Amino acid sequence: MLIQDLQVILKVAEFRSITAAANSLDMRVATASAAVKRVETHLGVELFIRTTRQLRLSPAGERYLPHCQQAVQLLDNAQQNVRDDSDVLQGEIRIALSSDLGRNVVIPWIDEFLISNPDVSVRSNISDSNIDFYRDSVDMALRYGSPTDASTYGFKICDIPRVICAAPEYLKKQGKPQHPHELKNHNALLYQLREVVQDEWTFTQQQDTIKTKLVGNRSSNDGDLVRRWCVSGQGIAIKSCLDMADDLLNERVTPLLLDYQATPTELWLICPSRQSITPTVRRLRDLFRDKVAGLKTQLVNKGIIAND
Repeated sequence: MLIQDLQVILKVAEFRSITAAANSLDMRVATASAAVKRVETHLGVELFIRTTRQLRLSPAGERYLPHCQQAVQLLDNAQQNVRDDSDVLQGEIRIALSSDLGRNVVIPWIDEFLISNPDVSVRSNISDSNIDFYRDSVDMALRYGSPTDASTYGFKICDIPRVICAAPEYLKKQGKPQHPHELKNHNALLYQLREVVQDEWTFTQQQDTIKTKLVGNRSSNDGDLVRRWCVSGQGIAIKSCLDMADDLLNERVTPLLLDYQATPTELWLICPSRQSITPTVRRLRDLFRDKVAGLKTQLVNKGIIAND
């Protein structure tokens, strides 16, 4: 089988259409159809169930697709490693990013990266939902929280403090809370993760742990929307200091309860396997570490977060 035939199989599975796959790969529909037929003939099974209205993976196709993706990725990695000898980065970055962090922080960093590496392109997946590397066709994911899947491989970028914050106009009307328990008297802007609304916030002060149950009239599974509500003066939010960095540094929001530490998180760059770690992935890892360190230094200098 040719590597190009496997690439056609992946595109047909992605688009559920031979015509759409051919258009994506800039080839004739007949050429794409012939590639599918060659692979199916070689395997002795049908990978797709075809009806007059739709095309979908057969049970054999569902079993074969992850292995097909891994094979293509390994060959792509081999090509990239050979190219790395000339210190030239090439190819497509397929990266998954969370809503707020991706749109407002990381995409501008990637824009800079693309300017410096004109032979690299990017395909971004912006979502706060869980990422399935094979279903979502991504090579890496920049995510809060350490990896829980033992089959993946990741690089820790940094520890990330969380901040409590609100817009000045909200605080002018409602007053500043001086203790976590006073948050009960405020409108909390709540984030929803995996159908669970995060309405209990945990703080530490020296050796004491304080948990506060919040109520609010707004919740969302989109972190960027929670940030927008906060900036527009709708209530108080608990957010990653990275997500709110620009708003904090430009005083669109005010940090609160600085004597109490909200539960921190971690930022990780996660890949589906060790074999998927290309020179481009390593270069992005280093870029993210440098950029995050720079933002944290600015926040430390303004007294918004503590120095690690």
